[in-house]
Amino acid sequence: MADISAQLVKQLREMTDAGMMDCKKALVETNGDLQKAVEYLREKGLSKAAKKADRIAAEGVVSVSVASDLDSAAMLEINSETDFVAKNDGFKSLVEKTMQCVQKNNIANIEDLQKTNIDGEGFADFLNGQIAKIGENIVVRRIANLKADANGIVTGYVHSNGRVGVLISIKCSNKDNAKKVSELIRNICMHAAAMKPQVLDYSGFSKEFIEKEKVALIAELEKENEELKRLGKPLKVIPSFISRCELTDSVLKNQEDKLKAELKNQGKPENIWDKIIPGQMERFIADNTLIDQRLTLMGQFFVMDDKKTIAQVLEDKSKEIGDKIEVLEYIRFELGEGIEKKVEDFASEVAAQMQ
Repeated sequence: MADISAQLVKQLREMTDAGMMDCKKALVETNGDLQKAVEYLREKGLSKAAKKADRIAAEGVVSVSVASDLDSAAMLEINSETDFVAKNDGFKSLVEKTMQCVQKNNIANIEDLQKTNIDGEGFADFLNGQIAKIGENIVVRRIANLKADANGIVTGYVHSNGRVGVLISIKCSNKDNAKKVSELIRNICMHAAAMKPQVLDYSGFSKEFIEKEKVALIAELEKENEELKRLGKPLKVIPSFISRCELTDSVLKNQEDKLKAELKNQGKPENIWDKIIPGQMERFIADNTLIDQRLTLMGQFFVMDDKKTIAQVLEDKSKEIGDKIEVLEYIRFELGEGIEKKVEDFASEVAAQMQ
């Protein structure tokens, strides 16, 4: 039997984060061969990690990294079982190394990530090794990786708590103009992190979705009006439409004709109609695009200028720089969204572990 020195045990422990006694046993079993001892511990760790993989990982972190030249940006959601582990230095290192791998290899999905190497080993082995060391199930759930258009930029934002991240890419006819509005686009990313728009614009809605949401929204407004009526307050408008995708050219033309007829009946001079009608049309569109204001980035009112939608803010900025700002992609990750967390009472959990 090889002489297993304390220094060798310490070295193995630093390499693997395994317990002191586990390291000594591994070295005894492998006759003092350090590399074989690492493999021995990994194999033992993997058996534990396999059990951990059944646990639901719904905590963790959303990480965003934007290239300094704004030509690319990546976003990851990596889940752990507890928020405590998400603050662990080992977990933070795992996130950093995974992000570096994603950016270096231009990875856009989990399947391609599995084909890469980190620290000289396949990603799956690297991840399982980290699971064994950290002691919780860890899952790389989602990856987004955007490349800027030749005349555009991509930027992003991650909230300070690491639970919400956003990427947005835009283009102009001139890349210099795109760079001029980078701060505005990052502010829009911050807006999206807070206001939770689900899609970029109304084109992301299906006809079936609009029909379903209209029934629910009208019922909601009617219920609110019952309370407003009881309190003697002004009632909310019950819209005929809820999204810009319903406001066809004919719908808008009919509304404009209706407004002209009303102005005529009120005796308003025709030469001032063009000063009145645009504002009334804007009000009509606002009243009939409520679902866009709730769920689309472009339809929401900007938190830094709540008199204008994001679309209007970008339109105004386009005029200011003499170019057209076009949003190409919008991606938002919120930590754990869509994951069902298993809830157990403490007594049942302890009893289960004692079996």
